[in-house]
Amino acid sequence: MAVRSVRNQYLGINAHLHSLWQGQGGWGDFHARHIVHLADTLSAQLESLGYVARVEESVQIRRLDDNTLSPRADVLIYDTKPPRETGSAAPGALTLSLLELVAEPLSDKPFRAVAIYSVARSERPVAWLELLSPTNKGASADADAYRSKRMQLMVGGLVFIELDYLHESPPSFPTIRPYAMRNGKHYRFDQSYPYRIALIDPRPRLELGRAHLEGIDLDQPLPTLEIPLEGADHVSFDFNTVYHKTLTEGRLTRDVDYSQLPLNFDRYSPDDQARIARRMLATCAMAARGDDLEAGPFAVDATLGLDEALERLKMTA
Repeated sequence: MAVRSVRNQYLGINAHLHSLWQGQGGWGDFHARHIVHLADTLSAQLESLGYVARVEESVQIRRLDDNTLSPRADVLIYDTKPPRETGSAAPGALTLSLLELVAEPLSDKPFRAVAIYSVARSERPVAWLELLSPTNKGASADADAYRSKRMQLMVGGLVFIELDYLHESPPSFPTIRPYAMRNGKHYRFDQSYPYRIALIDPRPRLELGRAHLEGIDLDQPLPTLEIPLEGADHVSFDFNTVYHKTLTEGRLTRDVDYSQLPLNFDRYSPDDQARIARRMLATCAMAARGDDLEAGPFAVDATLGLDEALERLKMTA
C-alpha cells in the first residue's frame, strides 16, 4: 500500500521529489511556486528595514520563451531608502575569497547587461537570488550563459544568493567538488554535498569580495543565513521554513510514495542512501501504526546501516 503525506517527511530537501523532478520533469512547477514564497517571505521581513523583494525574470535561460534571455533575478531586493554606507559580508559555513570560488579571469570588457538592473524609480537593487534549474547546470550552452550573466551581476556589485538543490548535476562553480566525484580530477574545495547555498558579497569590489558556502546534507534542515544588504543592514532568512511551505501549500508531495525507493536511487552516495532508507522506514512505520503522517517528520534510528534499513523496509511492506 502506498504511503503518502501532504507534509514533507524529510527534515529538509525531499529526496524523492527532487529525484523525480530531475529524472522525469516537473521542476518548473516547484521553481515557480518556491520563488513566489521566497519573495513574499523576504518582503515581509524586509519592509521594516526599508527594502522590498520582487519576482523578476531570471538570468537563467528558459527555452520555451526567447524573451527571457535578458538577465533579471528570480528574487531581487531593492533599497527604498538610499543612500546607505556599503556593508561587509555575512558569516557562512565556509568563507573564502570570491575570486577563489569562481576561478574565472576578470575582463576589462564592459558588461552591458548591468544596465538592466537599473530601475526608473529611486529604488536601487542590492541583492539577487537564483534557484538553479537543471538546464542551467553542467556544460551546456545555457549553463555557460548563466555563469556569464552571474559574473556580470557580481561585477555590478550585487549580493548574489544561489540555491542549488540539484544533486544529479555538477556545481555551477568549477572549484567545488561535484556530488558524483569524477576520478582523477582535483577540486579546490573537496567536501561534497548533494545541495548547497552560495552567498556572495562582491563589495567593495570583486577582487575583495567574499563567498560563503553552506553545504547541505540529505535529510538535514536547510540553513538560516544572514543576507547582507546595505551598510550594517542584514536579514536573517530561514530557507527551511519557506521550502516546507512550498511543498505543503502546493501539495507537491502528492507524487511521493515513501514505501518505494526514489527514482535513480543509485545516484546517491551510500551514506545518503542509508539516510533515505531510514527516513522511509520511520515514515512507513508510523503509517503502519495508524499515526497521522501530517504530524511528521518523525525521528529516525540513526544507528541503522543501509542494508538493515532496507531489510526492515521489506518487512513493513
